[in-house]
Parts: sequence; structure tokens; C-alpha cells
Amino acid sequence: MAHPFETFRKRRTAGNEKVLDTENLAIKRFFALDKTVYGDGHLPARTKELLGLVASAVLRCNDCIDYHLEQCVQAGYRREEIEEAIGVALMVGGSIVIPHARHAAESLEYLLAGQEAG
Repeated sequence: MAHPFETFRKRRTAGNEKVLDTENLAIKRFFALDKTVYGDGHLPARTKELLGLVASAVLRCNDCIDYHLEQCVQAGYRREEIEEAIGVALMVGGSIVIPHARHAAESLEYLLAGQEAG
């Protein structure tokens, strides 16, 4: 059976393809804006991914947490840096973020294990 993170990756890719299979300009522009916002600017893309992770945890979106966690790991953040960011999310969001911090910890463990194996 596939790991839940692998299922997330496949579901996200397939879902994005379906959403973007449209002539709707608003949808296409929103997705393009997302790429622009998370690109290098006055803040490096790497920093923006960490900000995205914190915002995703506070907003309690596990899919978003997984996406930004993967980007943060690929950007070279260490476990301790990511855990500190999750601590900020807990402070901002309060105890309701705890289940999402658990989710983040499980996903981070998977991502880091894959990084060590690869």
C-alpha cells in the first residue's frame, strides 16, 4: 500500500491537471499568480515556502502543509528549522493547530527518510 504522502502527491497532480483543463481565465491566472508569489523576489523563494508552511498550519490545511513541507525540504531546510516554524504556527493559531502539527511531523518524517534513502 502506498504511503499517504505518495497518495497526496498523486491526488494533487491529478487534481491540478483537472482544474487547469479549462478555458477559464480566472482559474489560470490564479494558478499563475501562485507561482509568481512563491518565486524569488525581495524575499527568496525558500523563505516564502517556510511562510507558506506556517500559514497553511494556522489555516489548518493538511494538503497545503504537505505541499509546503516538501518544498521546504527540497529547499534545504533542516528538521529543526521546520519544527521551529511549526512552533510559530502553534503560537499564532493556538491549540487547534495541534492535530495539524502532528500531521506535519508525520509528513516531515516521511520526507526526511526519503531524502536520506535517496
